[in-house]
Amino acid sequence: METLDDVLLDADDKMDKSVQFLQQELGGLRTGKASPAMVENLNVDYYGSQTRLREIANLSTPEPRLLVVNPYDPTSLGAIEKAILAANIGITPVSDGRVIRIPVPELSEERRRDLVKVARRLAEESRVAIRNVRREANDAIKGLQKEGTISEDEREAGLAEIQKTTDQRIARVDELLEAKEKDVMSV
Repeated sequence: METLDDVLLDADDKMDKSVQFLQQELGGLRTGKASPAMVENLNVDYYGSQTRLREIANLSTPEPRLLVVNPYDPTSLGAIEKAILAANIGITPVSDGRVIRIPVPELSEERRRDLVKVARRLAEESRVAIRNVRREANDAIKGLQKEGTISEDEREAGLAEIQKTTDQRIARVDELLEAKEKDVMSV
């Protein structure tokens, strides 16, 4: 049987995962600098199975505007190149037979604005996910009170705790968005 603490912990965990997912997605958004996060989660067709790039290659940034992909298995160079091109993230890989170099071009003002729009959309999706978790938790708490498992005071305290957690997570989403916008718009 579910308790109030179970509902609160579950909601907290799900909200945290929404924020972590947003952090990961924003990390993959391109800024003017090279970052392994831009390509590390790309799926590469490696011997018939979809494998994340970070699992089959070493990613490094020797210069601020250059990303180097050094595959553990040199035969996977072609598949990695195809995956980077197919991702359509505005970068073109250059292979020398051993490593793939990815020069990161300067972003135009228009492209920067587009990236900010994408970041805002991702942040809004994250806020919606957090609010959905709040709604589910509130329903569960009200259900516990109807069953007689918790008192009305405990219900009110639980609802207040869920709202406090929601406010904290949405504030974190806003912080992440603001930092990403600043990063994208800085030249």
